[in-house]
Amino acid sequence: MNTPTTLLLLLTALLLSACKAGPAGNTSPGDTPRPSFLLTDARIHTGNPDQPTASAMAIREGRIVAVGDADALADAHGDLPVRSAAGNTVIPGLIDAHAHLRNLAQMRLSADLVGTGSIAEIIQRLQAHEKNLAPGEWLRGRGWDQNDWPTPAFPTRQDLDAAFPDRPVWLERIDGHAMWANTAAIRAASDALLQDAEAPPGGQLFRLEDGTASGVFIDDAEHLVGSAVPPFSPEALDRGLDMALKEANRYGLTGVHEAGVDTSDINRFIRFADEGRLTVRVHAMVEPGPAFERYCSDHYSREDDLISIRSVKIYLDGALGSRGAALMQEYSDDPGNHGLMRTAPADYADLVDRALACGYQMNTHAIGDSANRLLLDTYEAAGISPEGRHRNEHAQILALEDIDRFAKLGIIASMQPTHATSDMYWAEDRLGAHRIKGAYAWRSLLDAGAHLAFGSDFPVEQVNPMLGIHSALTRQDDQLWPEGGWYPEERLERDEVLHAFTLGAAWSGFQDQVTGSLEPGKWADFVVLDRDIMQVAPPSILDTRVEATFLAGEAVHGALSP
Repeated sequence: MNTPTTLLLLLTALLLSACKAGPAGNTSPGDTPRPSFLLTDARIHTGNPDQPTASAMAIREGRIVAVGDADALADAHGDLPVRSAAGNTVIPGLIDAHAHLRNLAQMRLSADLVGTGSIAEIIQRLQAHEKNLAPGEWLRGRGWDQNDWPTPAFPTRQDLDAAFPDRPVWLERIDGHAMWANTAAIRAASDALLQDAEAPPGGQLFRLEDGTASGVFIDDAEHLVGSAVPPFSPEALDRGLDMALKEANRYGLTGVHEAGVDTSDINRFIRFADEGRLTVRVHAMVEPGPAFERYCSDHYSREDDLISIRSVKIYLDGALGSRGAALMQEYSDDPGNHGLMRTAPADYADLVDRALACGYQMNTHAIGDSANRLLLDTYEAAGISPEGRHRNEHAQILALEDIDRFAKLGIIASMQPTHATSDMYWAEDRLGAHRIKGAYAWRSLLDAGAHLAFGSDFPVEQVNPMLGIHSALTRQDDQLWPEGGWYPEERLERDEVLHAFTLGAAWSGFQDQVTGSLEPGKWADFVVLDRDIMQVAPPSILDTRVEATFLAGEAVHGALSP
């Protein structure tokens, strides 16, 4: 039985708890007000065509209230404390329109294999990482790419077995579309896999000369072993997400479109937001399954605009690097192989209809020309409208006659410029001289009237958006190769590139009214750079340092001078 004293204590505790929780939409615990200040001594590129440049910006409670001349703003907002950009360049907060914070978090908990030039180098990195593992713990890694090795052929389990005869090893290819296992990992899943494994629809596995599984599993075949891999602990995933967010902020990101989340990911993002730990705005694309059903008619948004859930991510095919991209004609360097269609056309049409009925924005992964044709045909048959801002994630290899259809159907081309400069060394070998003309075709799509939204697809590519900006401007890698650019007719201009990484990306996530440009009424999401990327020679962009990153006026990386 509750006594009056007990009830009084309970009510007091509840009131204290409510005060600590603060109102919905606060980006930090409690009722702490957001920052207010006058930013001066800046070279501001606003992203607003009606006022493209300015020297000062007034911010109240995390929102922009005025942009313009420093003297005029100082007179109008004399009550605000002054913060100096020290003559540096300010741009809108950069938004990665297609990335994977979840995967980056897991990668930071695993062996980093990015940039390895041989199997021997991979073994060395794995052995170094193994020193941190408990006996029997799986050895995980990500980032290998056989295209970078002296012999660009897929590896085998035997390449790992000598160094790791007993510990299960499970390694993700750089693009996330192939896995490499040792014998111990395969046996941990099922002894029968070595002899009797059959690839499921949408997947492929390779065999050795004796008929046993080679250890490489492509796309949907990954689950044959992946289902046996122990998950990371919740505490480890929290630690990994903290590292991923800090990395994103360090490179000037204030927004990420998370391309594929389940309910556990969503709950982690919401908890981080409630705890004041989510330092980018997340436009989350749910995966088909429980998350799809949970948010079907009850989309999620917050007053602080930190998280929005109103879109779905659907896979159609694999990736070009692992020859899983679905092509209408066979691979030029692998006769008989047309790639993998991971979702059957009838199932895809059903998913699209269900997504539209739920009011979802559709975001479909399509890399090969066959997958892109199916996306266009299915969207058109479903009767989509431009108001839905439906997207093609990657739009990587297009039949030339399909390019005009993007604008006609109102489909956003969500693309990743560094894919072009990572793939250009071997992409034409895969596709041939004709098909390559419809690959990574940013200029052709933009000139046809399509909306572009740019990202990186990290951790497939590096987080740093300056690499993508440089790629889009030059069609060159970080060594400035090839001279003059790779198919340079597809290059973009600086304002077009910045727009695709800011307001274009915000528009593709229905957040263009609150972020993406530096205008009154929007959140003060901005980045301070050590050089003017709109003016310097393109190679200098690669060396750009982010001095500070601000989200709703709060520094999430670096700082400003008082």
